[in-house]
Amino acid sequence: MPVVEGTAYWASVKVPNVNFEPMYTVNLVVADDVAEDFRSRGFHIKDMTEGPALIIKRKVNGRDGLIRSAPELLDRQKRPIDVTVGNGSRVKVQYRVWSSEYKGKNFTGLDFCKMQVLDLVEYGGIPDEFDMYDDDEELDEL
Repeated sequence: MPVVEGTAYWASVKVPNVNFEPMYTVNLVVADDVAEDFRSRGFHIKDMTEGPALIIKRKVNGRDGLIRSAPELLDRQKRPIDVTVGNGSRVKVQYRVWSSEYKGKNFTGLDFCKMQVLDLVEYGGIPDEFDMYDDDEELDEL
């Protein structure tokens, strides 16, 4: 299967994005020449502030009750990891090209199979600002 390298934005790898239809997805910002190659083959390229991006996704729900598994997420040594990939992470994505026809129109896309994290920018969330206390430590009254 082919692999493409780039910078990940809005990655939902282990947990699907459920804002609309549940799916695993990543906006992968790639070099201009890579984007042109995909565009010339009929794939949609999203123009982002950070650069041209491929939208690589895998729908959770398929035909006849099929539930698709999450893409594999690997570290630099190809070991499975369980992290939330933050914006700006440098990654490689393994994908499968698919195509179908519906009502006389042809559709193509990129199925999100695996992601290898080369340089992780961890998703931040809310920072922990609490102090740590020993179990037997006396606390000052407020």
